[in-house]
Amino acid sequence: MRIIAGEFKGRRLAAVKGRIRPTSDKVREAIFNILGAAVAGARVLDLFAGTGALALEALSRGALDAVLVEEQASALRVLQTNLEALGLADRVRVLRLPVHAALKKLAAQGRQFSLVFLDPPYGRGLALSTLEALADSGLLGPEALVVAEHSHREALPERTGQLALSQSRRYGDTQVSFYGMRENLLEQELSG
Repeated sequence: MRIIAGEFKGRRLAAVKGRIRPTSDKVREAIFNILGAAVAGARVLDLFAGTGALALEALSRGALDAVLVEEQASALRVLQTNLEALGLADRVRVLRLPVHAALKKLAAQGRQFSLVFLDPPYGRGLALSTLEALADSGLLGPEALVVAEHSHREALPERTGQLALSQSRRYGDTQVSFYGMRENLLEQELSG
């Protein structure tokens, strides 16, 4: 696993052994090709961060800072190793909390994010429940984008709260769904 582009292009990332399923380089590259310029200057929230590969790729491509949420000790150790190897500790905050508790904590602090990655373990219904909680959390800025990586067997809604699905792509067993703020997507449709 490596950083694909930007400041840290080609740098290897440590991986977690066992049950954690990191986003493959191929899928990560596809995600960032779709996001394009939206990454530069973004404030990133990475839920179920695992090794941190998605947030670290975003930081390499010009995101301002990131909050990574992960509760598994083995993943946190690897995540810390990756942060230290890239010298990014000053731009990253790591929360060791269950995702729903982290959403409440960040909302209470008045935080807002412009780019959110959501990559929960497959087969537990966590993508849908987290997407719904995120949509109602107040954490999404007016131009926010949400990238939900989930099993292709798990259907996500076209709309939830203030979020609307803009596109979805399948890569093997992985489905990647891109959401934007409903108002912005409606404006784009009307102007385009």
